[in-house]
Amino acid sequence: MTTLADLRKSYECAELDEDASHADPLQQFSQWLDEAIKAAVPEPNAMTLATVGSDLRPSTRVVLIKGLDARGIVWYTNYDSRKGQELAGNPYAALQFHWVELERLVRIEGIVEKVESEQSDAYFHSRPLDSRIGAWASPQSQVISSRAMLVANAARYGAQFLLQPPRPPHWGGYRLKPDSWQFWQGRKSRLHDRLRYSAEGPRGWKRERLAP
Repeated sequence: MTTLADLRKSYECAELDEDASHADPLQQFSQWLDEAIKAAVPEPNAMTLATVGSDLRPSTRVVLIKGLDARGIVWYTNYDSRKGQELAGNPYAALQFHWVELERLVRIEGIVEKVESEQSDAYFHSRPLDSRIGAWASPQSQVISSRAMLVANAARYGAQFLLQPPRPPHWGGYRLKPDSWQFWQGRKSRLHDRLRYSAEGPRGWKRERLAP
């Protein structure tokens, strides 16, 4: 019988060379994200978000990237959730993308801010109706008595708002403004390629190779 200690894989899909990588980490990330989408990997836009609360205990969850530009990486959520409360007290966070089929990881660190209200409004109204109702129905991260309560909440808000639910005041976008990126490409014999980009000045980046 195979044990956990026996599980291993040789990574041999690709390589990550300094000369072939972009000097700007945003360009490198955009290329890799595009390649993940074209490769039809499951949920290429899924990323793990790590935050730290006032108790200094880290927590993680999976969210979906919904925007990307020179200002940073955007996702949307309930501001009253655990992650929202933790970001309110400590705005520093980390993201990780793991594209298993491509044997690639991207790690991103930086400070988080809320996106502009107009941007949150625009994205909220682009969502399917049931998702917009769900944003009202779910008191995210809070203890609830049963699933029936969620269903009842959805029915109540659906009847109240019909086809035009407004964006809840407790729901909107966050933007992580990166000051550090790491790109990891699996390689044979565990001699993986690992490049780190660190912010250097207002617009520059320092690229370094890290030991795996």
